[in-house]
Amino acid sequence: MNAIRLIWDRFEEGFIVFLLTAMTLVTFVYVILNNLYTLFYSVAAYFSERSEGVSEFFYSIGDFVLDIVQTMTWSNALTKALFAWLIFFGLAYGVRIGGHIGVDALVKLTSRPTQRIIAIIACLFCLGYAALLSVASFEWISTLMQASIGADDLGHFGVKQWHIGVIVPIGFTMVFIRFAEIFVRIIRHQQVGLGLADEAADAMKLTETEESK
Repeated sequence: MNAIRLIWDRFEEGFIVFLLTAMTLVTFVYVILNNLYTLFYSVAAYFSERSEGVSEFFYSIGDFVLDIVQTMTWSNALTKALFAWLIFFGLAYGVRIGGHIGVDALVKLTSRPTQRIIAIIACLFCLGYAALLSVASFEWISTLMQASIGADDLGHFGVKQWHIGVIVPIGFTMVFIRFAEIFVRIIRHQQVGLGLADEAADAMKLTETEESK
């Protein structure tokens, strides 16, 4: 069981890295190509009065690069789709590492048993929210699958809208599982709160570190 958990955790981290890398590469290539053809046109204009053959050569390269840029209308749509997957896949990862911001200043003023009760109630709300959105988004995806509508600027590659949107029910199902794990740990007295990020505490630690320097 621990081995499966370890494999899944590594896959989760690796998949997020893959999404970030793919987004960066697609955007980088598009920006470079979008500015590269102007360079070849400028070089061609420079040689226009000096060597017609060289000028035509650079013009042809500029035209070639421009044609590629004009056919890359899919790059923006792909970047948006990857970003959507990153958001909903990252929701559960944020719960796992305690990356979501926790507003619990008043809760921490109470006793530990009270904090535990509040955490159980909050966790139940989170579980209900995740379950509700999982079911609702699954019904939405089922409708998209029946409609079989192509995604904007990606439909000619065979990408359907439900291919992109399917991450929504998957993401919220993963969030439900992560909060279920937290709920079990709270019941077993292995954890007090939801384990969310404490920006105030982080700011205090950062201030103390800077002062010590």
